[in-house]
Amino acid sequence: MTGVFQLTSDVGSYLAEVPIFQGLNQRELQSIADIAIVRPYKKGMVIFVEGEPGDGLYLVKTGVVKIAKTLADGREKTLHYLRQGNIFAEVLLFDGGSFPATAEALEDAEIAILRRTKFEALLAENGTITLKILKVMSRRLREAQVQVRDLSYADVYARAAFNLLQLAREHGVPGSEGQIIDLALSQQELASLVGTSRETVARIFSEWKRKGIIAVSNQRITILKPDRLQGWLR
Repeated sequence: MTGVFQLTSDVGSYLAEVPIFQGLNQRELQSIADIAIVRPYKKGMVIFVEGEPGDGLYLVKTGVVKIAKTLADGREKTLHYLRQGNIFAEVLLFDGGSFPATAEALEDAEIAILRRTKFEALLAENGTITLKILKVMSRRLREAQVQVRDLSYADVYARAAFNLLQLAREHGVPGSEGQIIDLALSQQELASLVGTSRETVARIFSEWKRKGIIAVSNQRITILKPDRLQGWLR
């Protein structure tokens, strides 16, 4: 892996899109860009492994990153698929510790890294930046808590519907018949995301295809009737 470089030339078009930096002015964004480095990762490369000592905040500049945890029984549970502007390992920003999950490049990617020591020094000198970031992170934490609470009681159909709708929100592109999830995901990857077996996902998706709720072509899912999926969440 080569080609480490500073994130300076396109700060306006990139960092301004990162959720936790929304609200920062150009000078504040530039101060963050000055301490960031960018590393390229090829498809399939592991960015970091769950349990390893953490070293900072990571941001997707280009490409797609998969975040996953290993369950007690050894199975992998996919948590997120991340694209440009998404952050990960933000839990390490203030208290350090180990990486809470494993990150892998699902396709060729460029990842911006903010080392915790440098970022802490920047925040210590800029109280306004700290306050703005804390407000955004607090809102994200509340949203995540609600999501965990709601899904903890959901059956496998509801979890599948929730994850498809979330993928459509985060990775959807308009198609002639509906919203296309612009990620090529295998049934095993979808099963890991939903938290069930590949056979169960295959059965559910076969049923939904038969009822005209979704369509699948070249590992890409088109949501034809989002209201029917939404119905599983009530």
